[in-house]
Amino acid sequence: MIYCPELVIEGEEDVYPPSEDSILLIESLDVKKGEHIIEIGCGSGVVSIHCAVNGCVVTSVDINPLAVKCTRKNAYLNGVNINVYWSNLFENVNEVFDTIVFNLPYLPVDEEGELAKAWSGGKDGINLLLRLMSDCGKYLNPGGRVVVVVSSLMNQEKLNALLSGYKVIKKGELPLFFERLEVLEIIP
Repeated sequence: MIYCPELVIEGEEDVYPPSEDSILLIESLDVKKGEHIIEIGCGSGVVSIHCAVNGCVVTSVDINPLAVKCTRKNAYLNGVNINVYWSNLFENVNEVFDTIVFNLPYLPVDEEGELAKAWSGGKDGINLLLRLMSDCGKYLNPGGRVVVVVSSLMNQEKLNALLSGYKVIKKGELPLFFERLEVLEIIP
């Protein structure tokens, strides 16, 4: 997909705003019209809205109720239909999808607060990826995929061990001055 800066994305206090990692994910994500996608941790909804604009059937969930509200507002402002609701990962999800997208909290920190949930990945940076991968098979159609953003700041040994049983395709990369971000497509 191509990042469309002309889309209207309004922010909300305590909601993760579109950032470099969001844009990298959008530009690295290949989608097809009619593809059923769930974005976990939708934040402002920028990734979900790009998917919907490209003809995908989109569901968006977030643990932050303010992000749910923000995504609904931004979907409305951009004239796209997205099913948006509160969920802690798959807690309230009862469907299956072709693609699971998650710009997951990947920083190796344990911080508190609504906004910190958007970047705090625990001591090794892989806490939520562990949970996501352990449950994703129940929510994917046959041949489905998981697309995530990972960071060079994550514990690379533990990340490699976690992903060792899957087919992993690097879809995009963004070197920053303090870390390197990558978008991975994971085929369970």
